[in-house]
Amino acid sequence: MLTCDAYHMPTSLTEALDIWASAPQGSRLVSGATDLLPWAREGRAGDVHVPALVDVTRIPDLQGYSFENGRVRLGANTVYQDFLTDSALIRSLPCMPYCAIWFADDQIREQASLAGNLINASPVADGTPPVVALNGEIELARQENGEIVRRCVAVEDFIEGPGRTRIADDEIATAVILDTASGYGGSFQKVGLRRSLVISVACCAVLIKADRDGRVFEDVRLALGGVGPRPIRLRQAEKAMRGEPISRALIDRVARTAVDAVASRSRQEYRREVVVNFVRAAIEEALTNQPGVDVKLNGTKERAHV
Repeated sequence: MLTCDAYHMPTSLTEALDIWASAPQGSRLVSGATDLLPWAREGRAGDVHVPALVDVTRIPDLQGYSFENGRVRLGANTVYQDFLTDSALIRSLPCMPYCAIWFADDQIREQASLAGNLINASPVADGTPPVVALNGEIELARQENGEIVRRCVAVEDFIEGPGRTRIADDEIATAVILDTASGYGGSFQKVGLRRSLVISVACCAVLIKADRDGRVFEDVRLALGGVGPRPIRLRQAEKAMRGEPISRALIDRVARTAVDAVASRSRQEYRREVVVNFVRAAIEEALTNQPGVDVKLNGTKERAHV
């Protein structure tokens, strides 16, 4: 059970920052609370009491999204269901719908925010590999001499390890900023220990853009989660594919090199075996999903069980 001495519902960012700056140590920010509430229950944290909860869901500055210079700024209250229902986000962030459909169930997706998923910094968080593949940044705000000061941190750098990020004690996350990737094919693969409401053992996000004839990799983005303490961008694998003819042999070779990224201290051999198969599957699915392009995938298809 989760209890608190005070529950605040600010209606502006300035008010929220004022409350947060003076909140007693141990207070928590609340958006969807889809991480906080399961943590504060018997079997995990047990009964949890905090001095104050600050609910940021009524702050207009944290709502909605906007596009500028090939980037999209998602307000921190953007929830996973938006990636399944908003046509502009579906087109612009083509790996996010595949991530969102794996993310829990309809009720949780309506509550769970992408920003909250990043701040929670679980090594197996579904949201981190797609955000990293989209060159994601998180925007943080604080009060300084009565003014709101903002800074942006690349998500690759923001997440330092399990449950550890670069957010300061007096800061509130206000947005997640991503590359737009209209015209790319997207994919998200994960594997877990059960079929329903799967918690990842490992996951993979892929964005691919082939040339107009579907024969050459023009751009490739690959990111992994759950294979180490932080999300991992496979930049060497991306470099090996860009400008190269599309073939199953190249895809297979890149998938096999991805196992070198596995640094988890638990179930490492299992993760290494899984990573080869789902990186391969994700690349092939992303190629299939690229709109308006008939990809020529040459070579013999290997049988893969993910």
